[in-house]
Amino acid sequence: MEILRAEHLKKIYGQGETAVHALDDVSFTIERGQFVSIIGPSGSGKSTLLHILGGVDKPTSGKVYLNGQDVYAQNEEELAIFRRRQVGLIYQFYNLIPSLDVEENITLPLLMDGRNPYKKLLHELISTLGLKDRIHNLPNQLSGGQEQRVSIGRALITSPAVVLADEPTGNLDSVNSQEIIELLKESNRKYEQTLIVITHDENIALQADRMIAIEDGRIVSDEGIRA
Repeated sequence: MEILRAEHLKKIYGQGETAVHALDDVSFTIERGQFVSIIGPSGSGKSTLLHILGGVDKPTSGKVYLNGQDVYAQNEEELAIFRRRQVGLIYQFYNLIPSLDVEENITLPLLMDGRNPYKKLLHELISTLGLKDRIHNLPNQLSGGQEQRVSIGRALITSPAVVLADEPTGNLDSVNSQEIIELLKESNRKYEQTLIVITHDENIALQADRMIAIEDGRIVSDEGIRA
C-alpha cells in the first residue's frame, strides 16, 4: 500500500542566470513499511528532497502526498502539527536539548503535542535502543552513538507515518555507524516503520530494500536491493 508519493518536484534557489535547480522534476512512490535509501554526491539534491518530503522546506512546484494527504495544501499551523505527528526526523547532528535527560528528549515531541507517552512503547524503545541504564543521563554524559540512539527514539516515539534520516551516521565512526543502521533496520522490521535514509555511503544504501540515486537534482536510477 502506498504511503508516500512525490509528483514532479522542483526546487529552485535564486533567480535568472544564478538560479540553482536543486530538484528537477522528481517523482516516485514509496510503499508502507519499505526501507528506502536515497544516495548521491554532495550537492545532488538529496537533502533538499528529504526536507521537502518531511514538510520542512516547500517545493517551488510539484506535490507531496503522505497517507493520502496533500502536504503543502496545509497552512503553516497545520503543517507544524503534521510534521510533529506524521514525520520522524533524524539528523547527522543529534539536536538534543542539553538540559533534558534521555527519557525527556525522547518524549519531547509527544509532550509538545499535549500527549502523554505510551509507557509500554517508551520502555520497549529505550530497551531496544540499549539506553535502559542511561535514561536519566544528560546529552553531555553520552557518547555520539548514544546521542544518535536518543534521536532515533525521539523520531519513533510518535509512531509517525514515515521516518526520514539525513546522513544519520555521518558524525560517527564505522562501528557506531553500523550499529545505528542496524537499529534503523530493526525499527523497520519490528514496527513496520517506513524508513527513508539519505546517505552518500553506498555500503549503507545497499542495506535498504530499495535504492534511489540522485545526481544534479534528478533521479538517475531506482532499483530494488533485497526481497
